[in-house]
Amino acid sequence: MFKTGDIVKVLIPNVINTGYDYRLTAPADIGAFVRCTVMNKQYIGVIIGAGDSNLESSKIKPIIEVCNLGHLSKADIDWIYKMSDWTLMTPGAVLRLIVNVPDAFNPASIEQLYAFNFNDDFKMTDARQAVYDAFQSNDNDAMSANDIQNIARVSPSVVKTMIKNGILIPVQQRVKNKTMFDYTYRDMGTVVLNDEQQSAANEIANALNQNTFSVHLLDGITGSGKTQVYFDSALRAYNAGKSVLLMMPEIALTAQFMSRFEKRFGAPPVVWHSNLTAARRRDIWRGVADGSIKMVVGTRSALFLPWQNLGLIVVDEEHDTSYKQEDMGNYHARDMAILRAKIANFPVVLASATPSVETLHNVALGKYKRLRLMSRFGGAQLPKIETIDMRVQRPESYTLDKDSENEVSGNLSPQLCEAISDTLAQHRQAMLFINRRGFAPIVQCKKCGWVAQCPDCSVGMNYHKRIGKLLCHMCGKTVALPDKCPQCGNDVSMRGVGLEKIEQEISVKFPNAHTALVSSDTIISREALERLVHKMEDGEIDIIIGTQILAKGHHFPNLTLVGVVDADMGLFGTDFRAGEHTFQQLFQVAGRAGRGEFPGRVLLQTYQPEHPVITAICKGNRDEFFASDMESRKNAKMPPYGQLIAVIVEADKEPTLKKYCEQLSDAAPNLSGGKIMGPIAAQIYQIRNWYRMRFLVAGEAKANLQPIVRDWLNKVKQPANVRVKIDVNPQNFM
Repeated sequence: MFKTGDIVKVLIPNVINTGYDYRLTAPADIGAFVRCTVMNKQYIGVIIGAGDSNLESSKIKPIIEVCNLGHLSKADIDWIYKMSDWTLMTPGAVLRLIVNVPDAFNPASIEQLYAFNFNDDFKMTDARQAVYDAFQSNDNDAMSANDIQNIARVSPSVVKTMIKNGILIPVQQRVKNKTMFDYTYRDMGTVVLNDEQQSAANEIANALNQNTFSVHLLDGITGSGKTQVYFDSALRAYNAGKSVLLMMPEIALTAQFMSRFEKRFGAPPVVWHSNLTAARRRDIWRGVADGSIKMVVGTRSALFLPWQNLGLIVVDEEHDTSYKQEDMGNYHARDMAILRAKIANFPVVLASATPSVETLHNVALGKYKRLRLMSRFGGAQLPKIETIDMRVQRPESYTLDKDSENEVSGNLSPQLCEAISDTLAQHRQAMLFINRRGFAPIVQCKKCGWVAQCPDCSVGMNYHKRIGKLLCHMCGKTVALPDKCPQCGNDVSMRGVGLEKIEQEISVKFPNAHTALVSSDTIISREALERLVHKMEDGEIDIIIGTQILAKGHHFPNLTLVGVVDADMGLFGTDFRAGEHTFQQLFQVAGRAGRGEFPGRVLLQTYQPEHPVITAICKGNRDEFFASDMESRKNAKMPPYGQLIAVIVEADKEPTLKKYCEQLSDAAPNLSGGKIMGPIAAQIYQIRNWYRMRFLVAGEAKANLQPIVRDWLNKVKQPANVRVKIDVNPQNFM
């Protein structure tokens, strides 16, 4: 414990510092949060040790305040520095991920709040529906105008108009200054684990009882009840007085999961995600910091809450690429969760039906223990998976209306259309999967070759029929669809297929079917997804058409047919993980079929039915496929049998970018057992008017590349208008 007047070192949550010395104005210990100033700007920092600057006491600034709100343990501070060493983020940048709710240290603010006055007389436009969803995602708590705009993603004018029309009504002004999450959890006895599940739960329970670090892979086929097994583990840790984090991809936070949680534990979960009000984020952060909140269901950022006595982390769908953060620093939340558990000495559970190759490699090395669930819960059978050879099964053309003579090329094979007809005749539901948004990905003039491209990014623009515009999927810019080619004046044509085009074909070929479209364009909130889930459960939808949002986390008992429109889509490109990711995605999509009493059927439209990924899915040879994929990576020394570090350099002017990259290239060291490749133009060279080039550092699996990269970059002065991003074991190469 440091005394008043002692000089301490404080880590500040910004990207440049390694800690500054301050004079204490009250007693405090290592890990305490303090308020201090840097360049006249206030920060909430954390004490990491005794001061070491050797400055005169008179030149050292005093601490403004020692905050009486939680603390970071020695293990937490060690984790910050270990994460910094691995990701090459600065320690201050890692701390910024933790101290990301500065309002938590301030008194509750006074501001006008509004409630949603739902009335059938109001016309529910898309913008008003988004505002309604924002309230639903925060349990209908009153919200400030800023929160409404930020969470619903609407303009200030929308909010002002809704206030004027009485849709939003003013209520209390003071934000609550206490936690709203006074939940107590217990086993409600609503679930009895089968023998397979109980065996897995017992293994994890043993690890919890020993209070030591271990990693358990809960490897279960879709529908095997993995969730109920890790619920059992979560309750055991909670009853032992430990805090618990259930971490999952954003889209998995569905009403179905919430309902299962509450039925099992007798109270709803405390949920942490991006669409929370400032007041709600403040309350949860404070509740975790003071130890009153001990169980949280959250996305990757929940890992950085100020946990007290954390005793278990569950990473659901551990293979999911959304755990890789690529803004505000590059890190993989699954790997950082395991690192945190190792330092603090508690177990981790990874759950997946299609584990990542990295996780399977660690199982093979004996670092992780695998717990297998091989049967579907309740006796449901796995669906039959078949291919449709599109070289033989040519889609039939169709006309948009009976009076039209112009035919449109189809994308659904006769065999898939027949299966859809049979499914509808049996009063069951079908799902069509295509992982491409919009109507057409290419808009081009066939005469002169002009292609619609984003003016700010070096990518083509996609036509989205619902908004009637061209949309850039990189920066979100929209422009009008030209009537004629801007270069030669001829007609433009649309090439390729997106899910809106599939919706159009379904509406013509199955005019009496009730359809729904699901993508990030149409489902902009968890509440919108929940409404769709309820409609599926209630039988209001016959055919659901969607992207990867539909691939996991949903249980539709009456869904018996899944059709994949373009199963080849992800198989080709420069990414060595293409086969792995395609297998995982298709396997997860196939797992939506036949989860109830009726058997399921999955049809994969493909031009390469003999491709190893496609044949492995059809035969159910998951382990054989991954073994083959791992052998290929081993031969190529790709992760997990080698290391890669991407160095992405961005600048707003091309000459500046090229000059800096030339300087880096000249300063590049020679690696023993590795090499530095580049610079080359990034696959997407321009994004939001910033130009991009890449280096790729490759080395052996046990090579310690991070210090080499750090020393290399420190040799060359970085210009002010240049950004450098470091990505250890990158997930994409764009």
